[in-house]
Amino acid sequence: MLRYLITLQAPDRKGLVEQIAHAVSRHGGNWLDSELRHIDGVFAAILLLEMPSLRMDELIEALECIDSLTLTYAKTSVALKPIKRLSYNLVAYDRPGLVLDISNKINALGINIEQFSSQYETAGHTGIALFRATIGLSLTDHAQEDKLLQSLYDLGDDLVLDRLSR
Repeated sequence: MLRYLITLQAPDRKGLVEQIAHAVSRHGGNWLDSELRHIDGVFAAILLLEMPSLRMDELIEALECIDSLTLTYAKTSVALKPIKRLSYNLVAYDRPGLVLDISNKINALGINIEQFSSQYETAGHTGIALFRATIGLSLTDHAQEDKLLQSLYDLGDDLVLDRLSR
């Protein structure tokens, strides 16, 4: 059994997840991890599957038969476990380049971003544009956490970080 990362995208419609799950199951796959989203009328998914290598081509053909679905895939390997995982909710005033600034700060400290989920919204009481993100990180050194917090707070007084248990 090998692991494969598959990305999928299609115009969103009812029953897509069921079609994908059926194809995976029918071809002997084990659904290990996923992120599924509806964004502006488009279904987008990232799947980590464990599959018999001899059945992967059959699965890809079955997925390609799903109407308007596009995909990419790659064989993966099991990564080494970090010494610490952290997760934060971040809120700041929305501005161009904010994701670049955040990712630059994190990368400069040698920290890996494992999960990044963001939304744009308007504050109900003021109408100010807000950027919200949930960020999952893996650290290789315990000292990175304090440096991370200081570095992110240096982005501006409007930034709020809440650590989530993980």
